[in-house]
Amino acid sequence: MLEVRNIWKSYEGQPLLCGVSFRVQAGETVCLLGPSGSGKSTLLRIIAGLEAPEQGQVLWEGKDLAGVAVHQRRFGLMFQDYALFPHRTVAENVAFGLRMQGLPRTEIARRVAEALARVNLHDFAHRRVTDLSGGEQQRVALARALAPRPRLLMLDEPLGALDRALREQLSEFLRRLLHESGIPTIYVTHDQEEAFAIADRLILLHEGQVVQDGPPDAVYARPATPWVARFLGLTNLLPARVQSVSPLRLETPLGILEAAHDGTALPWQIGQRVTALLRPAAARTVAPDTAAPNRIEGLVEDVTFRGEGYRLVLRTSTGLRLGFTLSHAVQPGTSLTLSLDPAGILVLESEP
Repeated sequence: MLEVRNIWKSYEGQPLLCGVSFRVQAGETVCLLGPSGSGKSTLLRIIAGLEAPEQGQVLWEGKDLAGVAVHQRRFGLMFQDYALFPHRTVAENVAFGLRMQGLPRTEIARRVAEALARVNLHDFAHRRVTDLSGGEQQRVALARALAPRPRLLMLDEPLGALDRALREQLSEFLRRLLHESGIPTIYVTHDQEEAFAIADRLILLHEGQVVQDGPPDAVYARPATPWVARFLGLTNLLPARVQSVSPLRLETPLGILEAAHDGTALPWQIGQRVTALLRPAAARTVAPDTAAPNRIEGLVEDVTFRGEGYRLVLRTSTGLRLGFTLSHAVQPGTSLTLSLDPAGILVLESEP
């Protein structure tokens, strides 16, 4: 329904968006994920018509929106700070955009009630927004964005001002609400856990370019670049060289490691420099004298409990610090031997 085609934009003489292209299908929630300063919010403003691109097009159902005014695009945009009117009631905040459209009073009242019911705030209509919690204000802002029945909804860091427990609670609520509404949505965040919880599809932005586009599970299972892996919290990255391709063996600072592959043709050649990604969950403890694949020995520097397991930092004899997740606790200072499952070792492109 929405197509963003080859968008370029500079800020203070520096490139911010460099040929960004993607599509959003009907009923789909797409998450723009990237660090601060990667151009996510600027891209939303260009789609909304609040800024013009230096090059490229924004199309809706194949029609170029260049020259189409903001209110005529019928897109909803919700900002991180919610931009609510503190002197107005909840209902008056939700009704504001509808009044700007010149709708009849009865229609405005009906839509306000409908929007507040959708976000479970139907009993809050006459309260002032200053009397609400942060999570309740977030839902008022969402109701205001939904009330005009936008063709496209854009949410810019909508949970950024909330604490983690409330973010987790509201992210589940948001995902359910967006799917029930059927409105195609672009959701901007820098938090990968939030993106995984909400998105049908992730679009990762880095240095003004789309570096990966796909479903959350596919992106996590196979990051396209070392930068994507690191951004997703997968930091066990080692410089490597391909020793053989069948089986797939890599020369690394840890020695020779064997990685699994599905038997299809590989893009790597013998002698090629690559990056080895060691997944944190790929490790299991073994006895020092046990024959096991991909053995790593080191000293446990730190252990933290992470709910679903214990996260340990292992320092090898060469000084490398690697993070792994085990199902059981290990005491810091312990000498440990690990075996890495070949399926948990991925081969990525070499870092610059």
